[in-house]
Amino acid sequence: MFETSKPLPGIDISNAVKAKTAFINDIPYQLIPGETILSFVRRNLGSELVPTLCDAPNLDPFGSCRVCSVDVALVQNGNAKAMASCHTPVMENSYIYPTSKRIQKLRKNIIELVLTDHPLDCLTCEVNNNCELQSVAAQVGVRDVRYPEGKTHLDRKKDLSHPYMTSDMSKCINCFRCVRACDEIQGQFVLSMAGRGFDSHIVKGAEQTFFESDCVSCGACAQACPTSAISDVFESKSIVAKEKTRTVCTYCGVGCNLEVSTVNGEIKSIQAPYDAEVNAGHTCLKGRYAFQFYNHAERLRTPLIKKDGMFVPATWNEAYDFIAGKLTEIKGKYGADAIGGISSARCTNEENYLMQKFIRAVIGTNNIDSCARVCHSPTALGMQRTFGTGAATNSVVDIKYADCIMVIGANPTDGHPVTGAKMKQFAMTGKPTIVIDPRRTDMATYATYHLQLKPGTNVALLNMMLYFIMQEGLEDKQFIENRTEGYDDFRQHVLSMDIDALQNICGVDKDLVRKAAITYATAPNAMSFHGLGVTEHTQGTYTVMLIADLAMITGNIGRRGVGVNPLRGQNNVQGTADMGCQPHQGAGYYDVSNPEYHEKYQNFYGVQLPDYAGLKIPQMYDAAIAGKFKALWLMGEDNVQTDPNTNKVKEAMGNLELLVVQELFMTESAKMAHVILPAASFLEKSGTFTNGERRIQKVNRVVEPLAGTKTDGQMIVDMMNRMGYQQAAYDPKTVLEEISQIVPFFAGVKWDELGENGKQWPVLADGSDTEILHTETFKIGRGQFKKASWIESTELTDNKKDFPFILTTNRELEHYNCGAQTRRTGNADILLTDSLMIHPEDAAAHFIEQGDMVCVESARGKIDVKAKITDEVKPGILSSTFHYPEISMNILTSSVTDTDALCPEYKICAVRIRKSKGKYKLV
Repeated sequence: MFETSKPLPGIDISNAVKAKTAFINDIPYQLIPGETILSFVRRNLGSELVPTLCDAPNLDPFGSCRVCSVDVALVQNGNAKAMASCHTPVMENSYIYPTSKRIQKLRKNIIELVLTDHPLDCLTCEVNNNCELQSVAAQVGVRDVRYPEGKTHLDRKKDLSHPYMTSDMSKCINCFRCVRACDEIQGQFVLSMAGRGFDSHIVKGAEQTFFESDCVSCGACAQACPTSAISDVFESKSIVAKEKTRTVCTYCGVGCNLEVSTVNGEIKSIQAPYDAEVNAGHTCLKGRYAFQFYNHAERLRTPLIKKDGMFVPATWNEAYDFIAGKLTEIKGKYGADAIGGISSARCTNEENYLMQKFIRAVIGTNNIDSCARVCHSPTALGMQRTFGTGAATNSVVDIKYADCIMVIGANPTDGHPVTGAKMKQFAMTGKPTIVIDPRRTDMATYATYHLQLKPGTNVALLNMMLYFIMQEGLEDKQFIENRTEGYDDFRQHVLSMDIDALQNICGVDKDLVRKAAITYATAPNAMSFHGLGVTEHTQGTYTVMLIADLAMITGNIGRRGVGVNPLRGQNNVQGTADMGCQPHQGAGYYDVSNPEYHEKYQNFYGVQLPDYAGLKIPQMYDAAIAGKFKALWLMGEDNVQTDPNTNKVKEAMGNLELLVVQELFMTESAKMAHVILPAASFLEKSGTFTNGERRIQKVNRVVEPLAGTKTDGQMIVDMMNRMGYQQAAYDPKTVLEEISQIVPFFAGVKWDELGENGKQWPVLADGSDTEILHTETFKIGRGQFKKASWIESTELTDNKKDFPFILTTNRELEHYNCGAQTRRTGNADILLTDSLMIHPEDAAAHFIEQGDMVCVESARGKIDVKAKITDEVKPGILSSTFHYPEISMNILTSSVTDTDALCPEYKICAVRIRKSKGKYKLV
């Protein structure tokens, strides 16, 4: 039937039948139980023998095209049957013939039929020479089409309605890959097949355009499409771009790998590599499409010094001399503690490390902070108190091994879209999913239990869950006895609580909480995720400790499919904290006031260092207003727009004698600066980011920095040397080597050994990394149970009478933090402005209609914002974002912070509302 060849090395034919084997072209190969014929053939002989059209690396087998058919016989040279190899399991001792004459004829016939209804305009098609249909046609030997012309679909109109997505369904081959990508990867169900027989065709929503549909613009369908039937405005499947660089996304803590294509030194498009462990061929619209900011006309391209209230272009030497002179003057006059720095979770590990080193070793103060501490300091502190380390205990891949997931204070499908899509897929299979959130988020709609609590009552609700677990006797007594301490006192505290009172506090029926608690406790493996809806509260630290208590009381620590996993907001929140960008802990989380560690840092940096904690950001503002804090260096942060209580932030910034801002654009903070240094974006630099699962990944420069700009790391090194501290020329490889000598869990991290998928810390000296923490013991030995009682935020107790509504802030899918980057991309055409979620009852009571401007006022100020009337929030609750500076949402938010970690309380703001009297106007 087929001429045989020699077997591959390593296969002993004499023993082949004894092992589980099957035959390809009469040669035995060992099979893996459960694998398909296609994967069996490709694993052993490569991908050339069996072509496919409906198969894709990140999709389930489907079998619609039949191009992958192979002959299968039960005996050698026996009667064979043509079978679709992509979804047919390999039978032991079966004989597979991938290229028999019959199969070759069948494949050619299938492709000829497809081509009768496909435009033959290959030379002008955007995917010419990268079209799977074109490649398969050549592979099976199609040189012409024998079938006569008949009715076709070549007159289908193109859909160019969307800022990113395009379609030309005349080129569709009905392979279902786009539909499956939308369903299986994103879980959005926008695409489907309508009609029957010859009238079968792909539709978006209810026969809508891309822009009219519920498409979230992730681009999974475009990447999956084997032709150009679905594509994007960047023609990302075009082979025009021959240069491709692998890097890591800058937009959230998931850490998606990106494959960036360039032409003549400019970025053409971005795809998601299939072999990426983090995102496996998937990414969101920000990672895939929101890159046009990198060479936007509004990019800063020269240093600027403010003179007489106006910015004047300067050379780098002029800017450096001005800064060095002012810092030296301020340090001499007021002392080093009158100076501080705020680092950035958008910058690399290496840049953050250098920033904190500059402030500590060159300036001589521990006044270094960052947004990493601002948003997740309660996570770090709460988990350090209970487990000994503040990082995620597990990896995102563990979702596959979980039997129950609990999502607390997070909206992952918007804030962490790729991880959110995995959670959504988990929930859609019917597996137990618990969502604790004041809003009915996308995840909440699929959840088994949505505990829609009043903002600020996480502690009350979690105590209810703990109470019911204890009451039902569902504790993991063996885990508690062997691996924890403090349980008896903790148990007594929880069981003494009044459940009815807690129910009234949080506004969730106690029976629903009881069911959710039992579900979590009885699941063989339960995994929790939490976000800023946990941390950005007065009791953020205590909420995190109760989440840890829940994991310990049920034994959900130290193995696959369990754990406590914070969802990091920005791309390098974890790494920024790891590098020591907080005033009380240096690189590697050593306490700067501990004599042993203080000496360790002094010896390592070779200078005298302060042995006391510095100022956190809120304390810097207070000190600046009081006239005690004189100079601030901002690296890649727009605190004026993103920090709470905008007017107070502006007052503090305005009181400074020196404000230095490293930025891409003229942000609200940059406008207040004395000196602006133009920075390079993530696409123009190399280094490492550490994602939310502790994965250290290489960021590779894609294009050269724009003329006139420098990387943040280079600027810091320049200033360190300018101010008399010898620091080697900036190179992420050598900086990473320095980091590995002071940060213990980076001990085995080497630039050349990170590979394409990075390593999860702790990385030991031998280079081995760690997927799961606390497998046998906690970092602090035994896990510590920590009790907490609910206390109402002073923001509500002080303002409830005059400001009866609770405003909570959130993030939308299309934008990122202050929106400085995404607002300069096509994302701004999808989401045009911030809006205010308001319940229909509240809107009616205030005569507010959909799209009306609403005046929202707090004790600190007022703004006008467009109404979005929805039942996603309960009556009395409002929700909005702070992506657009013209709205200035943080004028409303307060200076109240977490009691222990000083994390701002963005999630509770007492306000009142009315319909705006006049036209759109900022106050």
